[in-house]
Amino acid sequence: MFEKPHQKLLSRKEYVSRQLRFILYMIVIMTFSLGIGVGGYMITACLPFEDALLNTSMILTGMGPVNVMDDSASKYFASFYALHSGVAFFTMMSVFLAPAIHRLLHKMNIQE
Repeated sequence: MFEKPHQKLLSRKEYVSRQLRFILYMIVIMTFSLGIGVGGYMITACLPFEDALLNTSMILTGMGPVNVMDDSASKYFASFYALHSGVAFFTMMSVFLAPAIHRLLHKMNIQE
């Protein structure tokens, strides 16, 4: 997917294109995770869309839940969604940062 160590550095235009593509991948992962959370909170905790979206966004970014979960099903869902959110957040950040880190490391490794 990325250029090999012996290949020359990508042009700025190609790099920006790659970075935008990876941002799109990150948005897809984020949208999928938001969908799981909103749907789960609406079903298990009977929250309206706005509250479900708020809870989902807060957990996905590591801030914590807003609404108190009253029954066991919603507590189990919130627990498993929090675990999913931790993995999803690190995945999104890795996808977002991968092209920039690769470019930096590749730039430092180029043999003139």
